[in-house]
Amino acid sequence: MIELKTPAEVDRMHVAGRFVAEVLTEVGRLADVGVNLMDLEHHVRGMIKRRGAESCYWDYAPSFGKGPFRNVICLSVNDAVLHGLPHDYVLRDGDVLTADLAVSVDGWTADSARTVIVGTPAEEDLRIIRATEEALEAAIEAARPGNRLGDISAAIWAVAREYGYPVNTEFGGHGIGRTMHEDLHVPNKGKAGRGMQLKPGLTLALEPWFARTTDRIVFDPDGWTIRSADGSRTAHSEHTVAVTEDAPRVLTRREAELGNS
Repeated sequence: MIELKTPAEVDRMHVAGRFVAEVLTEVGRLADVGVNLMDLEHHVRGMIKRRGAESCYWDYAPSFGKGPFRNVICLSVNDAVLHGLPHDYVLRDGDVLTADLAVSVDGWTADSARTVIVGTPAEEDLRIIRATEEALEAAIEAARPGNRLGDISAAIWAVAREYGYPVNTEFGGHGIGRTMHEDLHVPNKGKAGRGMQLKPGLTLALEPWFARTTDRIVFDPDGWTIRSADGSRTAHSEHTVAVTEDAPRVLTRREAELGNS
């Protein structure tokens, strides 16, 4: 069932969204050459505990994955792009790191992801990150009442085509609110004018992610970490967005992005 949120409920989701933005900003600041992924995981655990928030990932047990997820943040490196299981890995110069976080504060949830480069950036890595960020902004712009779900998917796909990146449709955006995953799957590829009409109060996690040279994915033996099938590098950008009577409301903007709101 799709639940439209009241303006007051969207405000409560925004509280969670601001905290998610704060944590992802901190992870980006700490991600450096020589830092272990497990140090980042434990740092985020501390932030969540001090805030009195709840991780949406801890004990998460969907149809894929081996057993419940027992971490509070997804950390994916290089060719890994989704559901990266934090493990004993020390970041190296030039690594591409995606951090994905969903938390609940007082019963309302927000979800966001960002990709950063550790140390010295390669131009091709900057390019694919930029593509996901532009695709996310295009998706947000399409999240207006009267538009349809396919308009969001088409907006993401258009940016991917412009950059020359293939698009996987197995994993994409989703509804969000009282829980991390509510009804509605938002593919990162689609046709404008198709699908459900968007209405004020609809809240979505929009998350374009691309691999450089493939639309196929493989799973690590851990059952969680998803990688590009050909080992090419990846990037992922995500925000929680509310459809309103006026402009789309982004609930997980990081402070550095606020000028783009």
